[in-house]
Amino acid sequence: MSDHRDLLAERRRRLFEVAAGRVTLAHGSGGKAMHELLEALVVPTLGDGELARMDDQARLDPGPLEAGARLALTTDGFVVQPPVFPGGDIGRLAVCGTVNDLAVGGAEPRALALALILEEGLELALVERVLRSVRTAAEEAGVTVVTGDTKVVPRGACDGLFVTTTGLGVIPPDRDLGPHRIRPGDRLFVSGPLGDHGAAVMVARGEMALEVEVRSDCAPLWDLVRHLRAAVPGLRCLRDPTRGGFATTVVELARASGLAFEIHEESLPVREEVRGVCEILGLDPLYLACEGRLVGVVAAEDAERLEEALAAHPDGAGGRLVGRVVEGRPGRVVMHTAFGGRRIVDMLIGDQLPRIC
Repeated sequence: MSDHRDLLAERRRRLFEVAAGRVTLAHGSGGKAMHELLEALVVPTLGDGELARMDDQARLDPGPLEAGARLALTTDGFVVQPPVFPGGDIGRLAVCGTVNDLAVGGAEPRALALALILEEGLELALVERVLRSVRTAAEEAGVTVVTGDTKVVPRGACDGLFVTTTGLGVIPPDRDLGPHRIRPGDRLFVSGPLGDHGAAVMVARGEMALEVEVRSDCAPLWDLVRHLRAAVPGLRCLRDPTRGGFATTVVELARASGLAFEIHEESLPVREEVRGVCEILGLDPLYLACEGRLVGVVAAEDAERLEEALAAHPDGAGGRLVGRVVEGRPGRVVMHTAFGGRRIVDMLIGDQLPRIC
C-alpha cells in the first residue's frame, strides 16, 4: 500500500512539474499525458472504486429492488463564474445540484457520472480543489462517482472549467411526489433562507466592490428529504429553487397543478445581508437561486407536523410555512405584501444573474 501511494505521489509531482502546474492540450489527447492526469489526479482524488477501472462504462450492482420501484435519471451542466465562491465551488455545486434534482422527486441517489471540460492553461491546483470538493460532497450525499470523462479545449474556447454530472437514483414503490398531488387548502413551505447562493456568487465576482459576507447555501438535500418523508405523511410535492429562485419555482408549481397560490411576503425568510445586496443592485431576492433549499407543499392537516420536522433537522432549521394553495385562476400566484397590498408574482423574465450554476 505504501509503495502504491509513493507511486501516485511521484506521478502527481511529475504531472504538476512537466505541465508547469497547468492544463495542456496534451491532457485531452488520449495519450500518455491524459493518462497521467487521470491516474495521478482525477482517480486518486475521487476514489478508487468502480471509477478506478477506467472503463468506458460503470458496471453497477443495483442490489435488491422492491417490486414497483423506479429508476430516476437526471443530468445537469455547471458553468458558474467564478468557479470558487464563499460556501462552495463548481465541484460541490455539481454534486449537490444533481443529487437534489433526484431527491425532490423522492429518489435515493445511488451513483454519479462526472464530465470535465478544461481550458488549456487552467491551473491544475484548481482542478484538484474542485475534484476534492466533488468527493466531499458525494460522501455527504451518500453517493459515489462511478464513471466520467475529461476533455481539454484551446484557450478561449471555454471559461476555465465546465462540469456536467449525471445522477442515477431509485424511487421506492410507495413514493409519489409531484404537482399532481397538490390540493386546495394545502400549505406552501420553504426549508430555509432564500437567495443565499445567488447573492454569494454575485458578491464573489467583485464587480460591485461590496464588502459583505454572504455564503452559498450549497448542500445535498437527500437526508432532509428522507427525514421529511418519514415524518410527514401529507408531503405532496418538493422542488429545489435554483435558477429563477423561489418565485419562479412557485409559479411552476401553480401552473403544473392547475391551481392558484397565495404567499405572504412577511413570512418569507431572507437574510439581511442578502436583502441589503439586492437593494443596492436593484434585484429581487425571491428570484435569486438557492442550491440547498426546498420549496414544498404539504397537506393542511400536516402543516404543524411539517414545521416540527423542519426544526428537528439541521438543513431545515430555518424553514417555515409561507403560503397556501387556493382555488382560483390556474397558475396564478398572488403575494400579500408587507405594506398590505397584493401583487402578481410571475416567472423571471431574462436573467437577473447569469452563470450562477
